Amino acid sequence: MKFIYDSKFKKNLDKFPESIQAKVDKQLGFLVIDIRHPSLRAKKYSESEDTWQARIDDNVRFYFKIEGDTYVLINIKNHPK
Repeated sequence: MKFIYDSKFKKNLDKFPESIQAKVDKQLGFLVIDIRHPSLRAKKYSESEDTWQARIDDNVRFYFKIEGDTYVLINIKNHPK
């Protein structure tokens, strides 16, 4: 599997501190290995839009689609509690 970074994802990622950006790299590594990795807690976010959500940490989530052998990273944002 490979990644494509949507411009919205890149723009929003740049708003986060380096500590979160490092966690993103770690979590994306887990995603490549196994979408079911426990720390990701990946789940279908929107069935109609075929969008998935996964965890960076307790406060940050990223959203992606799966297109063939590619993860299309579409957004990253703080998770409301």
